[in-house]
Amino acid sequence: MYVLIDRPWAAPALILAASAAALAFAFTAQYGFGLEPCVLCLYQRWPFAIAVLLGGLGLALAATGRSPAWVLALAGAVFLANAGLAFYHVGVEQHWWQGTAECTAEIGRARSLAELKAQVLAAPLVRCDEVAWSLFGLSMAAWNVALSAALALFSLVAAGRLSRQGGRR
Repeated sequence: MYVLIDRPWAAPALILAASAAALAFAFTAQYGFGLEPCVLCLYQRWPFAIAVLLGGLGLALAATGRSPAWVLALAGAVFLANAGLAFYHVGVEQHWWQGTAECTAEIGRARSLAELKAQVLAAPLVRCDEVAWSLFGLSMAAWNVALSAALALFSLVAAGRLSRQGGRR
């Protein structure tokens, strides 16, 4: 693992690759296998997209001889935020707490047919509190907690080591 942390280009490359792979998995599940995402699933894609950009920026910095430590620290913060969001999603799936208004398809009391139609059209197609797919008993959101937490730890450790090195190769 130290080889990946001690080389200024290696950690950003791994962050870029892992984030791109996570997005590829999500898009393959959606478009290849028809697994429609809920709103929380969609929100969890954004940190990976940001991390792809940060990984690219880190590679560019390393290529010019500058330390990408601050970029890795920022990526670590992005992954921590995503782990928190994914954990929130797991809690919604497990009914530990309620999701946001965007997560449920509850229909209120409509006073007219037009109000009822508006409520039905505004309801999400996929509920956040239903597990659409799982592997070994863990939903995609639960796997995202683990992946994001691991990437956060990796990013922060790499940032710390590179900042102590001063960006030396």
